[in-house]
Amino acid sequence: MKRYGDVTALDGVDLAVPEGTVLGLLGPNGAGKTTAVRILTTLLRPDAGRAEIAGVDVVAEPQRTRSLIGLAGQYAAVDELLTGRENLVLAGRLNHLGTSYARKRSGELLDRFGLTDAGGRTVKTYSGGMRRRLDLAVSLVARPPVLFLDEPTTGLDPRSRTDLWELIEELVGDGTTLLLTTQYLEEADRLADRIAVIDHGRVIARGTAAELKSELGSTVVEIGFLDASAARRATEVVRPYGTLGGPDDAHRLQLTVDDGPHVLVEILRSLDTADLAPSRLAVREPSLNDVFLSLTGRPADNPTGAADGPDTDPTRSAA
Repeated sequence: MKRYGDVTALDGVDLAVPEGTVLGLLGPNGAGKTTAVRILTTLLRPDAGRAEIAGVDVVAEPQRTRSLIGLAGQYAAVDELLTGRENLVLAGRLNHLGTSYARKRSGELLDRFGLTDAGGRTVKTYSGGMRRRLDLAVSLVARPPVLFLDEPTTGLDPRSRTDLWELIEELVGDGTTLLLTTQYLEEADRLADRIAVIDHGRVIARGTAAELKSELGSTVVEIGFLDASAARRATEVVRPYGTLGGPDDAHRLQLTVDDGPHVLVEILRSLDTADLAPSRLAVREPSLNDVFLSLTGRPADNPTGAADGPDTDPTRSAA
């Protein structure tokens, strides 16, 4: 648990990440994601509860905990006036690596992250994607078994985001345990073995992406109309066939149904009987964005608002 005055940032959050897997922590702004990461990485003390990394109590043994973890926050924490190589060597020395080994390790990471040619340039000349890759490389200098990535691809263009995803997948393939906070549902869908959705300081859902999607039904039907008046009338017509939801769009309805093909025929018949002609019709499988909207009441691409496993799990917390 963590409070800031009268505001409860975390309230009964219980997370566990088995070794060599990825937990995606989803939630709107202010849900408590970053607060949880700060507690787990010893940057913030909880007011109550217990948090462990690989069996080490993060409050009782913060120094030992730091030797087990790497952290890449929402903004690249690298020195713009140093070169990429100098940033990595500095990180190595701060992690008590010998100078020779720190230089060797820096070369390995520059190569792995595609930054060898830029290693001698000052970071202020790097693109946003290059800075994020360097920041991730810095967090890995000491070869930590557990890595925390707090919205690592925020602000990146699609190509840079995909490149970073591929690097993260390589790290997990090598055995790194990862806790990832993100507001990009595609990111969680691709990278996370399991997902926890947090809102107002509480975990409100957890499971695999497939499990969370299946709870909404098998099919999402989107129906568009030329004017808002027709959409309002159609709302009452289609309501009996499934669960209404979706974006705040006066001209469009979204319905989650269990038997897509059969229900779609019935919906179209009912709309025709009511003399309502859709201008757009789409049928698709539920997405994580649908899950997010259903759980939090707002879509993940425009979030607003305030933030179980065995004892051998390397990352575990209850706060």
